[in-house]
This record gives sequence, C-alpha cells and structure tokens, in this order.
Amino acid sequence: MFIEFRSAVEAAVAAALTARDLPTDDLGIEEPPEGVDAILASSVAFRLAGEVGAAPPAVAQQLLEEINPADYDYLGGVSTQGPYLNFAPSDDYYADTLDAAAENDDYGQRPSKGESVVVEHTSANPTGPVHVGRARNPIIGDAIANALDYAGYDVDRHYYVNDAGRQMALFTWAYETFDEGELPEPEREKPDYDLVRYYRKGNSYLESADDDAVEEAEAKIAAIIEGLDEGDEATYERVSEVVDTVLSGMCQSLSRLPAAFDEFVKETRFMRSGATDDVVERLRALDEAFYEEEAWQLDLREFGIEKSFVFLRSDGTTLYTTRDIAHHEWKFENYDRAVTVIGEDHKLTFEQLNCTLDLLGHDTAQLDQQFYSWVNLPGGEGMSTRAGTGIDLDDLLDEAVARAREEVESRMGDRIREDKLGDEDVERIARQVGIGAVRYDIVAKQPSKAITFEWERALDFEAQSAPYVQYVHARCCGILDGEAVPETVDPEALTAPAEHDLLRTIARLPAVIEHAAEKQEPHRVATYTREFADCFNTFYRECPVLTAEDDEVRAARLALVDAARHTVGNALDVLGVEAPSSM
Repeated sequence: MFIEFRSAVEAAVAAALTARDLPTDDLGIEEPPEGVDAILASSVAFRLAGEVGAAPPAVAQQLLEEINPADYDYLGGVSTQGPYLNFAPSDDYYADTLDAAAENDDYGQRPSKGESVVVEHTSANPTGPVHVGRARNPIIGDAIANALDYAGYDVDRHYYVNDAGRQMALFTWAYETFDEGELPEPEREKPDYDLVRYYRKGNSYLESADDDAVEEAEAKIAAIIEGLDEGDEATYERVSEVVDTVLSGMCQSLSRLPAAFDEFVKETRFMRSGATDDVVERLRALDEAFYEEEAWQLDLREFGIEKSFVFLRSDGTTLYTTRDIAHHEWKFENYDRAVTVIGEDHKLTFEQLNCTLDLLGHDTAQLDQQFYSWVNLPGGEGMSTRAGTGIDLDDLLDEAVARAREEVESRMGDRIREDKLGDEDVERIARQVGIGAVRYDIVAKQPSKAITFEWERALDFEAQSAPYVQYVHARCCGILDGEAVPETVDPEALTAPAEHDLLRTIARLPAVIEHAAEKQEPHRVATYTREFADCFNTFYRECPVLTAEDDEVRAARLALVDAARHTVGNALDVLGVEAPSSM
C-alpha cells in the first residue's frame, strides 16, 4: 500500500503546484519531521519560497488549500507544520494493508515487470574450497537476485566458470603429474578439498624445483593453454575433469548458505563457439587498437583510463577479459539487464570492459556492477587458497552452527530437558540461527565497506542481528499455533498506536524490496527487518493478542500477527535467511 500511497502523495503535490502555476520538476517527497503523525511529507515549499515571494510556511499553506484528500486513494489527511506538507493515511490504508499481508503468504512479491535480468555472482576460480574472504560475493549476489525476483523481474542466476587460463592449466598439469602418495591427507572428504592438494603441490613444485624442471613444467602448462585457445577437444576434456570435480565440491559448500545457480557458464564456451575470435577481430579493427610490447591493446585514454587494455598475446592466446567481452555480448543478446557482483579489486578491469563494450557499440546502461569489499575475521588471518592457508567457508559455517547450538541449548535448556525439543529440533534451530547469523551479518552491511565478522555481535539474540529478527517470526508462529485466523476481521478494531505503527511498517515492505532491487542494495532490506522487529516487539508488549479485551479485537490482532509473520518471513527470504517456526 505504501507504493500506492506515495503515488497519491506525488499526484496531490503535483496537482497543487499546477493549480498555482508552479513547476513540478521536484516534489520534495521525503519522510515527515520527527513527531509528526504522517507517513510522507513534502518540503517543496523550501524550494519555491523565492519564486512565490513568501516564507516557506506560507507557501505550504497555499498548497494545502489546493489539496482535497478525498480525491486521492489512501490519503486520510493533509496538514502543515512550518514549511512541510504532511500526509497521513486513511482507514482504507490500514484495512487494505492488513488484508493484503494477512491473506497472502507471498506478500511483498510485485507483479511481473516483463523484463529479464541475469545476475552473475560468486564465480570464484575452481582452484579449491571457497574461503571466507570471498563469502561476501555469493551472499550479496544471491540476495540481489532474490530482491530482483521479488520485485517482479524474470531472474537467472549464473556462475561464470573460469575454466581457461594459466591457473586451470597449472591445476590440470599438477593433477596429471603427481601421485596420491605425494600429497597430504585432504582436510575434508569433499571433492574440492581432495583436488586442491594437487593445485597446492603444483605451485609448491614450481617454486622449489630446479630451472630445467620448471621449464619443462611450464612448457606443458603453456601447451594446455594453447590447446584450449585452439579448441582442442582432448585438452578441453582434460581440464573439464578437474574443473567439474572441484566445482561440485564448491557448490556443496555454497548450498549451505544457501546459494543456488540456474546455469554454470564456462569461459571455454565462447572460445569453442568462435565468439572470442570474433571479438578479437573486431577489436583489432578499432582505431584505438595498437600492437606494442608483444600484445594487442586498446588505448582507452579517451575514457580517462591511462592503463591500456590488453586483449591478445603475441602467441595468439586470449585473456580472461577478452573472453568476458564475448560473454557479455551473449548476455546482451539474451537478457534485458545484466548484473555482476564482483570484488573491488576488479574495478579497473570492469571499467576497461565497459569502455570496450562501448567502443563495440553496446549500450552499457544494460549492465550494472556491484563491487564489494572484503570480509575479515578478528585477528586478520590470511585467506590465500594458493598457499593453503586461511579460513574456508565450511569452517566458518561449522563454527557458526556449533556456537548457535551452544546458545540454543543455554536458552532452551528447560524445554530440551522436558523433551519438548528433540535432537533434530535443536540441530535445525542451530543451523537456521548459525548460518542465518553469518549471512545476515554480511548482507546487512553496505557492500563497499570492508567488514570484520564478529561472533558476539552476529549471534546476539538481544541486539539487531539475525536471531533478533528470526525470533520475531518464531514468536508470530508461536502465537498462531493452534489458532484459526478468521477470514473476515474488522480492521477498525485496531486502534492502538502500536497497531497502526506495525501496519505502517508492514505496508512498506514492497517499496523497500523494489528500492533494494533497483539499487542492488539488499542491505536496505536488512535495515528494514531490524526496524520491523523493533516495531513488532513494541506491539507484542503493549497489545495482548490471545488475551485481548474482546473477540473482535482478538480476531483483528490474530490477523495482524499473521500479516507480520508473512512480512518478516518474506523479508528474511529476500536476504536468504531462514525464518524458524520455533526458537
């Protein structure tokens, strides 16, 4: 209802300005001043005071005289306070909000926009287990995809697989060169942990072997790279065996978050189809192309980029970014929009990519990049997959579940001892809370800011964390357990300020999701869930539900709790955080 209410406010302000022959280019719609009983306000009087020749409060009063709330859906009243026009909702606003949120378990989902979006995220090189430093990518990427889905877009989630280039050639060579007996025991019984031993052994060998041995190994690695560029099927099959095995293990870890994908798009797809060769030919034909230092490059100084873009080596092999141009051209052919979630260390690469696509005649307005900074753990542990050091995502999630289990057992000890909760219940809650805490704590921060993950904050049931919000959903489920929510209730029975505040907050969810989707900023949904939890907890303290003063109020409050359950459950779903039915 908030989206419709905002549209009504915009229409009312625009009509008032038109009636006074004033410009309507900036309506000044914003949140009302603190303490004002309104949902939205307009500060347009500030802007127009000079043009009207009157003080802002007088301008606001003039505009107020032009607005009849009855002419607009959901406007219950308009008032002024100083220079502000303040807009309050009608009874229908509350009634329709209650009806929409209580009856629809998909509340917050917007109608189809008829536009397709591909969200590429994670895309970590398949060289070993996913580590903590990269965990922000699948968490942010999945939440962005969820928000776009809820906002009405047709969303595909892609993992772009780097199955070409030196790293994968080295990995393949090492896998084919070293024996199991030369390797340490795998850290876990998972495919990625099994094969990463070969990758680490290969790197160690190249750093310690004599020059002749290194030269021989490098020649074999180069042959694999060339074989992929030439489209050699046997080379492709050799590399694919390694890539697909490691990727299967990585996906097992990612599924715990969870982060799922509709398609795994391989780099070699565009090499084998001839798309990369076609890109190279078109790039070489550009006026900005030049050959220098044994490589074909593009001069991008007209775009303010001093570093040239290298797209072809002297030996005829292409680079990752060259293949990625073909990949993005494929995206443009198949989707209306493309979103890429990528680490901040790739900013320059993507600036060069965007400029190159522009030179090739593409509308890069279709393309959005969401850059993220790193996740650190207290103490600043290193995170190098190559060296075999650091904290893997599996380690972090195991620790999260273990710590959550301790907290759950401490808080729910009586229920466990009375056998009201079995081992499976405890394990379920520990998993939902623990993994939810990791995911929520990471997605709740602006992507551009580096964060340090702290257990005490993430698992604090009293602070504004995942457990704090999850508990609201569990509380709603507890209230409704065994209760039948009446199909018809009287919304006017909800008269308490805490009830109206909760309804106003519920009404905002669709708008919050749309804003998060358009800006690719899922942390806005996390902020909303904390505000929602505070609002619901105030309602819970001040407005008894099951022991309400009469049946009419009781029925209406049950419907309000059901609306709250759908709202917080779906907001958490956008963030990819499970909503427990009990805690």
